[in-house]
Amino acid sequence: MQYEIKGSPLPVVIMTLNAGEKIKTDKGAMSWMSPNMSMSTNAGGSVGKALGRMFSGESMFQNIYTCQGGPGLFAAASSFPGEILPVMVTASNTIIAQKSAFLASEEGVEMSVHFQKKAGAGFFGGEGFILQKFTGNGMVFLEIDGSIQEYELAAGQQMVVDTGNLAAMEATVKVDIQSVKGIGNALFGGEGLFNTLLTGPGKIWLQTMPRNVMAGALAPYISTGN
Repeated sequence: MQYEIKGSPLPVVIMTLNAGEKIKTDKGAMSWMSPNMSMSTNAGGSVGKALGRMFSGESMFQNIYTCQGGPGLFAAASSFPGEILPVMVTASNTIIAQKSAFLASEEGVEMSVHFQKKAGAGFFGGEGFILQKFTGNGMVFLEIDGSIQEYELAAGQQMVVDTGNLAAMEATVKVDIQSVKGIGNALFGGEGLFNTLLTGPGKIWLQTMPRNVMAGALAPYISTGN
């Protein structure tokens, strides 16, 4: 499978497949494709896995597109202004991503629900208790809100991230929370009471415009109909 990502601020990943190759997507992710792509829909395994996908912000059912009879083309477009992040998943490289990040993947990638291990990180870190975990082997394409900035954290190296700006990370990265120091800073600084604290080793992918932030910025300009 080969791919290219085009367009901004609503990008699309265009994949070229050989006969027999398969692509997994969430419900409604297909934008256009060649006529030799055959679609099938299933729960992608056990009922538990299907429910896990639902809790992580995706549909209980997955669409699988199989290329038949020769080379084929399949395109999946982002549903929100931002970027599409391609990440290679391997047996030694599990990826954790924000809820609803999944766009498409190769057949060998498995998506499951991931729970924050620390209650504080789930309550106050901005990412919530429920995230998405990608295991197996193959490329996964993730939807990122706004622009992407990638960092590689060394062992013990830390990054303080504002609520909601963590888009994805390697599973080796630890997530915790850090309170904003100073009562005045916490109450009047506009940054909230807590930030997300990430500790390496591993890669992290940060996003510049979380959906809730964009919604809040647009709200004053949207008529309520009153």
